Amino acid sequence: MTGRREIYLQEMGLGPVWRARGVQADAPDLVDAGAMDSAELKAAVAGCTACELHKTRTQAVFGVGDENADWLFIGEAPGAEEDAQGEPFVGQAGKLLDNMLKSIGLKRGDNVYITNVVKSHPPNNRNPLPNEIAACIPYLRRQIDLIQPKLIVTLGKIASEALLGREATIASLRGKVHAYQGIPLIVTYHPAYLLRTLQDKARAWEDLCLAKQTMQDLCSKEPATL
Repeated sequence: MTGRREIYLQEMGLGPVWRARGVQADAPDLVDAGAMDSAELKAAVAGCTACELHKTRTQAVFGVGDENADWLFIGEAPGAEEDAQGEPFVGQAGKLLDNMLKSIGLKRGDNVYITNVVKSHPPNNRNPLPNEIAACIPYLRRQIDLIQPKLIVTLGKIASEALLGREATIASLRGKVHAYQGIPLIVTYHPAYLLRTLQDKARAWEDLCLAKQTMQDLCSKEPATL
């Protein structure tokens, strides 16, 4: 992280920067993805057998969008439709996410990248288990290193806990700017949850507004490119 960026983060109340280690932070990474380039990482994810989910998935779901995006949205794991199509956030939850992006002037694939913490579909759409998250988190960390987003938005409790490295409710995490390895991070609800809990859509809108304002603040403090 550059000194200039550290100053920006301190001004936003995010310093000193700490390294989030994810769920089961004391457990060693099962996969060494730290030196992989984008093509190697995609191939590793496609052929990964580090957890039992590889036995029941149709295909791994790596992510989709602009690989140099300023915005990175992270969910928990692929659902059945994602497993079938090989793309995160399709179906009704995907349509809602697209509408959420549109509400703040964004669209899928345009300066936006979308992925999940876990790359394989858990059976019956259950939540991923801690050991499954631990097996997949090295891939996500490397994705973040390669994309180098200006801002991360975590969608739901599992993604938020995995990146922030602690257990907490969405209610306690939302409404403020966190940091993951020096990158500002905003927490909001998962679109699938919002489809079931309509009353929290207003809170999700507040989170998106906070994310948009945070991005504007980051961009306004960057030096102009000649």
